[in-house]
Amino acid sequence: MPTEPDPILDQLPALRRYALALSRNDAEADDLVQETLLRGHENRRGIRMGGNIRAWLFTILRNIFLDRLRSRRAERRRHDTLAAIAPQAMDAPQDAAMRLAQLRGAFMDLPDDQREALSLVAIEGMTYAEAAELAGVPLGTLMSRVGRARAQLRAFEEGKTPARGLKLVGGRDAAGK
Repeated sequence: MPTEPDPILDQLPALRRYALALSRNDAEADDLVQETLLRGHENRRGIRMGGNIRAWLFTILRNIFLDRLRSRRAERRRHDTLAAIAPQAMDAPQDAAMRLAQLRGAFMDLPDDQREALSLVAIEGMTYAEAAELAGVPLGTLMSRVGRARAQLRAFEEGKTPARGLKLVGGRDAAGK
């Protein structure tokens, strides 16, 4: 007996990409998606008939992420400590894999608002208007964030701003040496 496609499960790849763009951490992205699906299931009666399930789930995911971010910041202020971030090891020594890792690092180093805007528009394929509504900012602000993010990534690609702690493939550093 064939099963009908599940509109929520169909959104898993997009939710995962968006969660990873927001959190910069594989494990946290998985947790965000899992909690989004749980809340989505618990509140499934809250979605309007014919409503945009994708936008609804993205909003849930974003709200969960922002709640966690606020909670972590409050915890840091209470304890007055910074969490140490361990550098990620790279398995493949090939130039293409190194370059991809560097570009991913440059993307993850973008300011949060620019990374989110670029992810929604360039990776998730949302229109500027959809992304602006989801991010809760005016259209012009979102467009500006996307433009600044693209400019920073272009500068990185041209060797003007190396990724944090990485040397550009080919042995050139920011000074072109």
